[in-house]
Amino acid sequence: MHPTFPLLAVTDFPRIRRGTIETLQVNLGYRCNQSCVHCHVNAGPTRSEEMSVDTANAVLDFIAASPSVTTLDLTGGAPEMNANFRRLVEAARARGLRVIDRCNLTILEEPGYEDLARFLADQGVEIVASLPCYLEDNVDRQRGKGVFEASVRALKKLNALGYGASDRSLQLSLVYNPQGPVLPPPQAALEGAYREHLGEAFGIVFNQLFTLANMPIKRFGSLLVSKGQFHDYMRTLRDAHRSENLTAVMCRSLVSVDWQGYLYDCDFNQQLDMPIAGGGRPRLHLRDATAATLGGGVIRVADHCYGCTAGQGSSCGGALGEGHSEKSRCAA
Repeated sequence: MHPTFPLLAVTDFPRIRRGTIETLQVNLGYRCNQSCVHCHVNAGPTRSEEMSVDTANAVLDFIAASPSVTTLDLTGGAPEMNANFRRLVEAARARGLRVIDRCNLTILEEPGYEDLARFLADQGVEIVASLPCYLEDNVDRQRGKGVFEASVRALKKLNALGYGASDRSLQLSLVYNPQGPVLPPPQAALEGAYREHLGEAFGIVFNQLFTLANMPIKRFGSLLVSKGQFHDYMRTLRDAHRSENLTAVMCRSLVSVDWQGYLYDCDFNQQLDMPIAGGGRPRLHLRDATAATLGGGVIRVADHCYGCTAGQGSSCGGALGEGHSEKSRCAA
């Protein structure tokens, strides 16, 4: 795999600082039942990195010591494959936290996970589900043959449990990623196209769509280097930078935790091995920090940060700004 950090390290991206930390985003490991082309963590079935019981306990201790944290955002890999997943969900919900599961949908059909959808519903967990297009060919090209059909079955199962209903009691959001080195289309218009196609073809409902730009790191970044497209894509991101998006980027109110418990400004910095600044040490562990001690800190930036401010902007919560209203498609 081609390293991309040397191509990103020198940057003129604006300096920014963290505000109050409201979200703790925890990567439970890189093991996954899928290997997606766009995956910025290079997850897959052969990865063995997984969060331990001790580190999961440290996550809960950090939350207990950080009253400003109101959201626990669980990611991976497939976070549900970690043995600590359900315990973290139950403990966080018992404290009244909002819990997000970044789910690839197909995990709901894996042997041993047959009761997972019911568990998520019973706990009131919000599901943010990856579905990079509403067209079967595009999804299978990006994520593997048969993934679209499995995802449709999973979405129907979630809908049957009440996910995606208009009362929003069980929140279901879908995530779109472009197929290649281009910016996402306008989020609102594409959401309408998703609703129309998935509703008419399969009777599927959901609450909202998030459009995310592909980051030029790990698997996707290496693919760009191999195809000679890396610098062109970076030019696309930089040319589309909008300074107004800087006020809403996720790193201002979120910190990221890797599977070993070390802290980063965001999940992308985690994958580039750019630990959070501060503490007078090379790496700061969440055992040695609280949300209060991290608030106001300088956020480490590199050229990949333009992926969060280009166009409508892109964060774990989707677009940051308004796009145009014309009809959009998830093009190949």
